[in-house]
Amino acid sequence: MKKIAIIIAFRDFRDEEYFIPKEVLEKAGAEIKTASTELGTAIGSQGGEAGVDIKLADLNVSDFDAVVFVGGGGAPKYLDNETSYKIAKDAVSQGKVLAAICIAPTILAKAGVLSGKKATVWSSPLDKSAIKILKENNVVYQDESVVVDGRIITANGPGAAEEFGQKIIEALTP
Repeated sequence: MKKIAIIIAFRDFRDEEYFIPKEVLEKAGAEIKTASTELGTAIGSQGGEAGVDIKLADLNVSDFDAVVFVGGGGAPKYLDNETSYKIAKDAVSQGKVLAAICIAPTILAKAGVLSGKKATVWSSPLDKSAIKILKENNVVYQDESVVVDGRIITANGPGAAEEFGQKIIEALTP
């Protein structure tokens, strides 16, 4: 059974980007552990609740086959930090599947793990700042819903959540 860590903001994670991939992964037989900056009940931007199993600071990447960063308004506030950067770097150096959806690919870009790689990220006609962050960090931005580059999977938002979950399964299936 594959073990997957899903990292969410303690407040304002994007519900669909957590619950939909989680369901896809569980149906495929994966064991999911939810990580955040605090233990307790994390609250999504749409009011969904998720129990947190592991504090981000205590997450040991070697215990998992994949690490998934979920987006939403809380991601830049709670997850854009050195702890997350180290987790992303550890995942890549250990050959794990590393995935991020919505705004979360900016965290991977700032960690340096997307340099020279293809990736997508959330944007809107009025807000292209996330694309700018990717480009500033030498990422080859792709205007697609889900992008796979080696063991790194990125998706651009809630509408891509199911496909995102499927691509993680594919990456974990030998």
